[in-house]
Amino acid sequence: MPIERSKQALPAARIITAARRLLNASTLCAVATVSGSGRAHVHTAYFAWTPEFDIVWLSEPSARHSRNLRANPSAAISVYDSSQTWGKSDRGIQLFGSGRELVDRAAGEAEGVYAERFPALARRDLVAYRFYRFRPRRMKLFDERVFGEGIFVTATIRRGGEVAWDRTEIVRAREGTTPTGEG
Repeated sequence: MPIERSKQALPAARIITAARRLLNASTLCAVATVSGSGRAHVHTAYFAWTPEFDIVWLSEPSARHSRNLRANPSAAISVYDSSQTWGKSDRGIQLFGSGRELVDRAAGEAEGVYAERFPALARRDLVAYRFYRFRPRRMKLFDERVFGEGIFVTATIRRGGEVAWDRTEIVRAREGTTPTGEG
């Protein structure tokens, strides 16, 4: 499938609106981390997010992904609605940046964000867990209802949640084939 690039910049407000809708589409995310020796790992977690697009979650500090973040803060997060049907309008968001365990005031702030999305948090004994924050620098959105079929939008995320369009890629199936390349 050929990939075309559009030179048409998208307004930041449109990207932000789509990103917020995508982050609200699921309470679960996949957190990809890399060990100190370069081995990839993925973990599923319940998450909450801030207006600046920071992602926060709870985890046990000795878990593989928590150890990975201490060794190498580089990470990526994917959020998507898992009830989607193949061949229908698909959507999801990928975020690329870095993550870390939070302490003191930052942990308290993350707890507030998390408790807003998950009010049952206050009724749990979570003494063994810590809050983690992922700060994205780039996002890639795929929302066929908003942007059109086969269109991926990539944007930079600056401090304070400011978003700037980077590129739009259009994936087109060859004539006579399905998106999987079968005839």
